[in-house]
Amino acid sequence: MIEYICGELTELSPAMVVVEISGMGYAVNISLNTFSAIQGKKKVKLYVQEALVTGGRDDSYTLYGFATKQERELYRLLISVSGVGANTARMILSSMTPDELCNVIASGDERLLKGVKGIGLKTAQRIIVDLKDKIVASGVAQELHAAGSVDMVNKDVKNEAVQALSMLGFAPAPTAKVVSEILREQPDMAVEQVVKQALKMMK
Repeated sequence: MIEYICGELTELSPAMVVVEISGMGYAVNISLNTFSAIQGKKKVKLYVQEALVTGGRDDSYTLYGFATKQERELYRLLISVSGVGANTARMILSSMTPDELCNVIASGDERLLKGVKGIGLKTAQRIIVDLKDKIVASGVAQELHAAGSVDMVNKDVKNEAVQALSMLGFAPAPTAKVVSEILREQPDMAVEQVVKQALKMMK
């Protein structure tokens, strides 16, 4: 079992990287969170989750890599939920940060989960029911908090801006991520200014 891969980053895209180790290139699927974390780096260390699919016409062996152990743990929790496959779990972790996902599950916010492509109401509800206690028991939320990853943005402004953008037709999960980024850089920004800035970023 592979715990992590550490080597030279030779190829990078939002969905996949190639890490070279001793002359061999390993293709590793990644989330947008991990993509952001490793941009600009020449050498990377990715915590790995292996996925082996058998029984079809062709067996497949895929590696999923994460910049932190906490994100990998959340990925493992997500794929333990019935109806959530490897790519769906990666899509969820690409739509919100690990800390935001913990908050969404802990607060039972099925609306934000439904905003992720491929997630319906029943799946969103199942994720919340199955993982609410597990996230607490695993300690991943506390680790994220200790690492300083907690979203410190103005919650009221964030919620109002996300609601406004949702009414304009934007999916809640990716919208929340953009709004959070804006408020981290400019925490005193008013709702209408946040919405205008988000509209420019999501074109």
